[in-house]
Amino acid sequence: MCIDLHIEPAEVRVLRWNVGERALAQPLLSVRTGVTRRRWSMQGLERLKRKVVGKIGERIFRGTDELFERASRIETDALPDRDTFAWTARLERDWLDIQREADELLAHRSLLPTFQEISRDQTRISPDDRWRVFFLYGFGMRSELGCALCPETAAVLDRIPDLETAFFSVLAPGKHVPRHRGVSRAYVRCHLGLRVPAAAEQCRMEVDGREVHWREGETVLFDDTRPHEVWNDTDEERVVLLIDVRRPMSPRARALLGGMRAVFLRSRYIREAIGNQRRWEATRGRSLARAVRHPRQGGGPTPILG
Repeated sequence: MCIDLHIEPAEVRVLRWNVGERALAQPLLSVRTGVTRRRWSMQGLERLKRKVVGKIGERIFRGTDELFERASRIETDALPDRDTFAWTARLERDWLDIQREADELLAHRSLLPTFQEISRDQTRISPDDRWRVFFLYGFGMRSELGCALCPETAAVLDRIPDLETAFFSVLAPGKHVPRHRGVSRAYVRCHLGLRVPAAAEQCRMEVDGREVHWREGETVLFDDTRPHEVWNDTDEERVVLLIDVRRPMSPRARALLGGMRAVFLRSRYIREAIGNQRRWEATRGRSLARAVRHPRQGGGPTPILG
């Protein structure tokens, strides 16, 4: 967020005046300083409120991790076998169609949003413009624009049970995503490798102390509540289709998750992200749709997550 200091060139010159002139100018500077202090105060309160609410929500979700782990109907290893879910086979079978659609978007990569443009909280781990995304599903809701521009990918995603999130994740050369954790063990994350640098050993992810390397056309499953970190120490982009699904669990655990999820979807965090996505779609998203000109796009982009 930009902080307006309210100091104009003429006011900077005030600081060079003699003592008498400074005294005459003091009331003006006091008024400006008061406005600035109030603005900083409101911004500070907003940041504090967001941080506190976020921490409370995070603790609520993390407090259920052991419960969800005990209720899990699949293995709870940090890196489950990729055959844990039957749908990973279809992802790997149709990966070239998915890669082609991702490549069409990447031909206009400057129009893709950065992650923090959609989810402001991601600024903590990615403050620059070297992590770009393109959503097809977010928070369990379908992006009509994303799915219209990538119909083959959408057809595969539509057959994945309990799908929560799906987007193309594009890491620029030299990008590093510091160690972080997801908020709930009620989900399992999948990466489908689409574009992996030739120097694959220099493009890696560490999950709970175990090193992972992507391969084009192959899936990787992991528990993103475990500490993980990503490096792309190459001069090429790394592109994956990132998918989150709800973990297969006992009926009681699924009911608990349903209640928590209903509250979470009404939170300011989610409402803000949805609003950011809609604003992107109404501007650069429309430009992207015109640039791609997919023959199956139809009558034009439809707002996401409505």
